[in-house]
Amino acid sequence: MVSFLKQNLIKNQVIYFIFCLSFVFVQKTQAQLGFCTGNSGDPIFTEDFGSGTTAMALPAGTTSYLFNPNDPNDGFYTVSNRTNYFGWFDIPDHTPGDVNGRSLIINADFTPGEFFKTTVTGLCENTSYEFSSWMINLLPSSGCSGQGIPINVRFEIWDNSESQLLASGNTGDIAGTSSPNWEQYALVFQTLPGQSEVILKMRNNGPGGCGNDLALDDIMFKSCGDNTTVFDTTASTVVTICEDEAPITKQLVAIPDNSIFTTHFYQWQQSPDGVSWLDIPGATSDAYNASMVSTTTFFRVKVAEAAINLNNNLCNLFSDAYELRIETLPAAPQSNGDIAVCNNNPTPISVSTPNGVSVDWYDAPTAGNLLAQNTRSYTPSQPGTYYAESRTANAGCTSISRTAVNISYLEIPEFEDDEVSFCENTFITLGANVSNAQIVTSYLWSTGETTKNIQVASPGIYTVEAFSNNCSNTKTVTVTQIDNPVIDTIISDGSNIVINTLYPGDFLYSLNGNIFQSDNVFNTVEGGRYTIYLKHPDCAQLIARNYVHFYIPKFFTPNGDGVHDTFNLSGIEFYNSYQVAIYDRYGKLLKFSSQGPFSWSGIYNGNRLPSVDYWYVVFIEDQKFTGHFTLKR
Repeated sequence: MVSFLKQNLIKNQVIYFIFCLSFVFVQKTQAQLGFCTGNSGDPIFTEDFGSGTTAMALPAGTTSYLFNPNDPNDGFYTVSNRTNYFGWFDIPDHTPGDVNGRSLIINADFTPGEFFKTTVTGLCENTSYEFSSWMINLLPSSGCSGQGIPINVRFEIWDNSESQLLASGNTGDIAGTSSPNWEQYALVFQTLPGQSEVILKMRNNGPGGCGNDLALDDIMFKSCGDNTTVFDTTASTVVTICEDEAPITKQLVAIPDNSIFTTHFYQWQQSPDGVSWLDIPGATSDAYNASMVSTTTFFRVKVAEAAINLNNNLCNLFSDAYELRIETLPAAPQSNGDIAVCNNNPTPISVSTPNGVSVDWYDAPTAGNLLAQNTRSYTPSQPGTYYAESRTANAGCTSISRTAVNISYLEIPEFEDDEVSFCENTFITLGANVSNAQIVTSYLWSTGETTKNIQVASPGIYTVEAFSNNCSNTKTVTVTQIDNPVIDTIISDGSNIVINTLYPGDFLYSLNGNIFQSDNVFNTVEGGRYTIYLKHPDCAQLIARNYVHFYIPKFFTPNGDGVHDTFNLSGIEFYNSYQVAIYDRYGKLLKFSSQGPFSWSGIYNGNRLPSVDYWYVVFIEDQKFTGHFTLKR
């Protein structure tokens, strides 16, 4: 399995390596410089030029330039904590955290040439290294009327005899900018067999004059090697298990990216904390069997290109750490207490656990059904005992036992909301109507009353809160008023009486207060004085209005059959004043009356008049009615 995993990982790393090489080739072709494409170790040589407010000179032999602590003109240098000469950028040095940190300030000589040289010792033979330095063009882009000479530096790495050039590269022209910006440049080289020191040289490729003013800081040398990753058979770099799963055995393999080294030598190490490391005796291949691990342990591997360099920390590199975490089982949650709540109040039960430990809820002390995950509180829908289990975030380790928490529900008053109505000008009794009234200790209505029942005479929404110990429940009663009918008009339509209300409704109508009908029209009613009654079917209150029903018949038949034998104007006698005159077709007055009931039998001077039309003129108070009617025999 290890071999199969390694083959696949190496294949992927090779593809990545080819891509990186092509990228680096392009970069070097264009910029002539480049960083270590693999793993660069800790610095083995640094030069940050110290700190202080007084300018200092370089050691003898370091530079061919002349030292000027005040105004470094062309061909001069200084090592200072300030750079504000000749309108240059006024910037601090590059070293992070430095107070009054110095940098090397170079004002290029008129003749291009070497301006810095130093020897680096303590290197390892046959080992790749990365040299780097931070650099900045001190002249703003606006300086020298925008025509400032760019800086252009060549880095060279020589053997200690200065006879063999190991590597070199040019920065190319670096023009001034509108704001200061330190940039890092690097060069990778490899020492020769038997070689432990090299000479770094920096040359100025451009002439001095107006421009070509630069500052250098933080020169570093680091070993350069492959990026190496440690995997297990699941391609993981971090594995966390619970302590009850330990001890555990893991097959580990070191996979270098082959970006620098052509050969690889290994030494596996282990650590309890990822800080203090010890070599594992005999573990010198690319694979290691971490056997029977029972506590949290870190594993890594030292890698070197030559066996002689494996134990020299100036020459080797370390892989990323593989972490095998053994997680302690969490303690059971701490209960925040059993609770008793009103059954209309959804209150959660809860427990406490340390940060990083979540809680799952079950319906049984072991096994059972999972009710809720990753929450320290749970709101049950039923009373009973529920069980909380601790679970760690990383490995999901669970507590050995679960914590029981009980919730009980207190009975509350039970009722249903009501919608009721009452008749206008009456009242209605509202009741709480609690089905389990035996538990109720008090009532409180929205009117402020505290009795079980109340009487109201206004429509609206009323509430009553019923209390039982520490629990309560609220009922809503919606009260509407049934309005009495309002008479708008009463009219006589011939012999019919028509009653119209101000607004529509299913009302009952009566002419005597005893017999009611749902129709608002009374047909064929004798003229006379009537009391009209109206009421709502669900209410007892009667609405009454007096009415004189009067109409003029269209004909009468004085034939002695008892039906329409006379021309009657029934009801006319109830008006304050009236006059009635009957005429024949020639205008002859046949009948006149101004008081009492009016009736005419069709006889004039003892003679029965013929069957023809007759005319009338009727004055009732301030109204005049004219027309004709027919006498039929």
